[in-house]
Amino acid sequence: MLRHATSLACMAENPREEMLSLRSISAGVLAATLACAAWVGCSSKSNSSDVLAKVNGKKILRSEVEKYYVNQTSGSPQQPSQEQALALKLNILKELIDNEILTQRAEKDGLLATDDEVQRRLTDLKSPYTEEEFSKRLKDRHLTLDDLKLEMRRSLTVDKVLNKEITSRIEVKDSDVNVYYKDHKSEFNVIEPQYHASHILVTTTPAQVRNLKNSKAQNDPEARKKIVEILNRLDSGEDFATVAMNWSEDPDTSSNGGDLGSIPESGLKNTDLGTRDAVLKLKPGQYSQIIPVLNPAGRQIFGYRIVKLIDKVPAGQRDLSDPRVQQFIRDRLRESAEQLRKAAFYEVLHNQAKVENYFAETILKQAGIANK
Repeated sequence: MLRHATSLACMAENPREEMLSLRSISAGVLAATLACAAWVGCSSKSNSSDVLAKVNGKKILRSEVEKYYVNQTSGSPQQPSQEQALALKLNILKELIDNEILTQRAEKDGLLATDDEVQRRLTDLKSPYTEEEFSKRLKDRHLTLDDLKLEMRRSLTVDKVLNKEITSRIEVKDSDVNVYYKDHKSEFNVIEPQYHASHILVTTTPAQVRNLKNSKAQNDPEARKKIVEILNRLDSGEDFATVAMNWSEDPDTSSNGGDLGSIPESGLKNTDLGTRDAVLKLKPGQYSQIIPVLNPAGRQIFGYRIVKLIDKVPAGQRDLSDPRVQQFIRDRLRESAEQLRKAAFYEVLHNQAKVENYFAETILKQAGIANK
């Protein structure tokens, strides 16, 4: 599935994904492409500078790649260099090619996403927003509603193909679970208590945020007012994870409901004293009061936090009879099998398709590398 496209279709997701590195093109090759005016002036074997690739004759246009590129980089504090821009666009193009191959397979198998499926996905996506907020998020990402629907259709179509051919066929047997546990038993020996926690953070200085409401306190009074409002929401019974996704200013955790993962007891020493004391005192399911978060260097308040303890796992050996152990193993085995089979499936479909990547050829040509 197109990683950049997924960020469009899920707009609540983190838009600041790391710049994708080029798998096999060296920095020297990329630098040589600057003679190609970094993107605009390249010509190609397709006899049209607007066509960057073809998949079984189906064109992939420059405008489509550029749209995803703008979405990927807009709002970033630092724009990519020319080399990074080319690398990112080449990767976007490759994933568009992969998606087109899967879409053509879906059309052949009668698995194209329907209008009703697209509308249901759109309704779910819009549900946290007002119409005005939703329109603004589209505008901020340089998207139209038709762009979004098109990407949703692609995403749903790809999911349907992969589910039919890969996911639905994976079976994790009890015997597989038993063997994995036997071979990895030491991994389930917890040497110290583990604390699974989540938090909601509000900071006192202007910065980019990635919560669903695009909410950001600009100074300490605003931060204190906002965190009190958040606590009131929690006390009124609102779901902690939902509130975190809507209002938390931690860019690393707001999209997953503030989940901090499991923290060993010794790891709590690396956090601030207020948070550490709160986590140690909480029972699973409880959340703290407002905790001022201090800058370790200047000892000044830079934010306010509410932390929730999701679960506490005591030290000791975990038996296979523990449902959490079984679920962990099943998830691990399923994920491993899914990744392997999807990779192989993509490669087989690629081998069966006629793919012409004119942009990649242009990069090599501009670097003086002959395409033999």
